Amino acid sequence: MTDRERYTPGSASGAQIRKDRLQNDENKWTLILVRELRHPPEKVWQALTDPAHLREWAPFEADGNLGTVGTVKLTWVGAPAPQATTVTRADAPRLLEYDDTRWELEASADGTRLTLWHNIDRRFIAMGAAGWHICFDVLDHLLSGTPIGRIVGPDAMKFGGWQRLHAEYARQFGVETPNWPPQAAEKS
Repeated sequence: MTDRERYTPGSASGAQIRKDRLQNDENKWTLILVRELRHPPEKVWQALTDPAHLREWAPFEADGNLGTVGTVKLTWVGAPAPQATTVTRADAPRLLEYDDTRWELEASADGTRLTLWHNIDRRFIAMGAAGWHICFDVLDHLLSGTPIGRIVGPDAMKFGGWQRLHAEYARQFGVETPNWPPQAAEKS
């Protein structure tokens, strides 16, 4: 049995949501996820910014390094085309901001406390939390030298652990879970 076959995500934890009072869109919220990683901030920073590392764990690919202020193209899994993305802050190895995403890395006794702020439509916030939860697990395995391969997008949604996490985060956040995967519309 491979490490990937043995992998089972833990229960939903380390997440919260906040309504940004400055947002005009009622459905725009911020998902905040915190994860303790057993790796130094410099190693985590490299995984957050280097395109080769991102391809191993993140739900997107980058055409350039995210560790420098400027424009790069991100291709999110399942998206039809790359999206121009502006890195507005890159203070290695502590703070990274681009578009609707902010990463903070804080050195801890055991490694790094990684905090992600990601703006997302409230209707999809439990799905996003489940997806990022699995991405963080994959990242931790990668940094530990026991990669299990990227589990994102439709592949993640077929993964049994994602279904459970999605339901747990939905309960935790008090949101309804849309039928997933979507059912074909009934014919009249």
